[in-house]
Amino acid sequence: MNDKSALLDQLRLSRDDSKTDNSMSRVRWLLGSIAGIVVLGAGVWLVLGRTGGVAVRVAVAQASTGGPATSGASLLDASGYVVARRAATVSSKITGKVQEVLIEEGQRVAINQVLARLDDSNARARLQQATAQIGQSEATLQAAKTAVADARPIFQREEKERAQALISAQDFDGAKATYNAAAAAFDVAERSVAVARASLVVAQRDEDDTVVRAPFAGVVTVKAAQPGEMVSPISAGGGFTRTGIGTIVDMDSLEVEVDVNENFINRVQSSQPTTIRLNAYPDWEMPGEVIAIIPTADRSKATVKVRVAFKRRDERILPEMGARVAFLQQTGANSARTPAHRSVLIPAETVQVNGDSGVVFVVHGDKVEQRTVKLGAQSEQGQVVLSGIDAGARLAIPVQGKLSDGMTVRVEKQ
Repeated sequence: MNDKSALLDQLRLSRDDSKTDNSMSRVRWLLGSIAGIVVLGAGVWLVLGRTGGVAVRVAVAQASTGGPATSGASLLDASGYVVARRAATVSSKITGKVQEVLIEEGQRVAINQVLARLDDSNARARLQQATAQIGQSEATLQAAKTAVADARPIFQREEKERAQALISAQDFDGAKATYNAAAAAFDVAERSVAVARASLVVAQRDEDDTVVRAPFAGVVTVKAAQPGEMVSPISAGGGFTRTGIGTIVDMDSLEVEVDVNENFINRVQSSQPTTIRLNAYPDWEMPGEVIAIIPTADRSKATVKVRVAFKRRDERILPEMGARVAFLQQTGANSARTPAHRSVLIPAETVQVNGDSGVVFVVHGDKVEQRTVKLGAQSEQGQVVLSGIDAGARLAIPVQGKLSDGMTVRVEKQ
C-alpha cells in the first residue's frame, strides 16, 4: 500500500512544473514562427533577385528622320492655321440698295476695281441740285458785280461834288449808302458761290460712294450681297440688311499662326528657321521663318502665339488651312566644321520631361542607368532627343516613381 502511494506521488505534477512547461512551449512556437518568416523572406528575396525586381517594358530609340542636317535639328513642333494679315470685308460708306454685284468667289481683283454699285438715283438728284445751286449763285454774283460797277462812278462823282460844296450832305450820304450796299451784296454773293461749290463736292462724293471699290489687290473669298438687297456699314438693322458686299484676301500676306506651350517658348526666337507642313499636303515641306512672338500669353490655354512667314508663295496655300510648324535649331558659323549629332526619336512615355531636359532609364541587362537628355520637338510620332542617348538604346517604360539609377529590373516580354 505504501509502495502504490509513493508511485502515485511520483506521477503527480506540481502546479509550478505545469507553468514552466507552458512557458517553454510558447517560446518554442514563437521561435519557430520567426524562423519561418525569415525563411519565407529569404525565398522571396531569392525569387525577386532571379526575376529582376521591378517589371518594366522596353522601347528602342530610333534615328530621327526630321530633315537634313543642314537645316538644323527640330527643337519644337506646334500646330496652327494659315491666316491672312491683310483681309477685309468690303462694304459701302452709305446705306443703300444693291443695284449690281460684279464679283464672284475666287475672282482676282485689282486695287480700286469696281466690286458693286448701289442705287444712285437719290445721289444723282442731289448732285443735279447742287449743280443748279452753283448756277444760281454765280448768277447772283454776276448781278451783285454789276450793281457795284453801276454804284461806284455815281459815288465817286458825288464825292467830288460834295468836296466842292455843290451838293448837300444828304444827297452825298444817299449815294454812299447805295454804293456800300452794292459792295456788301457782292461779298455775300461770292460766299454763296463758295458754299454752292462745296455742296457740289459733297454731292459728288455721295454719288461716288454708291460705287464700291477694292481697297487692295487680292482674291474674293466671300460674296455676301446680291442685287436688290440693302447694305449698311453701321449695323445690320433688320434681318434682311447686309453689312458688306464681300471679303477680299491679300494672298501675299498669308502666314501661319501657331500656339506654343509657354513651357517651351524659350526655344523660339525671332527670325528662327522653320519648316511648315499643311494638313492638306502632309508630304509637302515648305521653308519658313519666325516673324514675331506675340508678347502675351493665353492663360486659359497656357500658350503663346507665334507668327511664322512662308519663304515661298504657292497657290495651294489657302487661308484657314491647318498647318504644323517645326522650329529648327539655328546653326552657327562653325556648324559646318563640327559633325552634327544625329537626333533620335523615343516614345514620350519613356521620358520624364523637365523643361528643355528630361530623364530616361537605359536598360543594360538586368540593370537600369539613369540619364539626363536634351529634348527637342514632341509630336505625334514621339519625343525627339537631341543629345544624351544614341539610336538603338533600350529604354525602360517605368512605373512612375519606382525606378532609380542602378536598380535591378525584369524586362517583360512584348
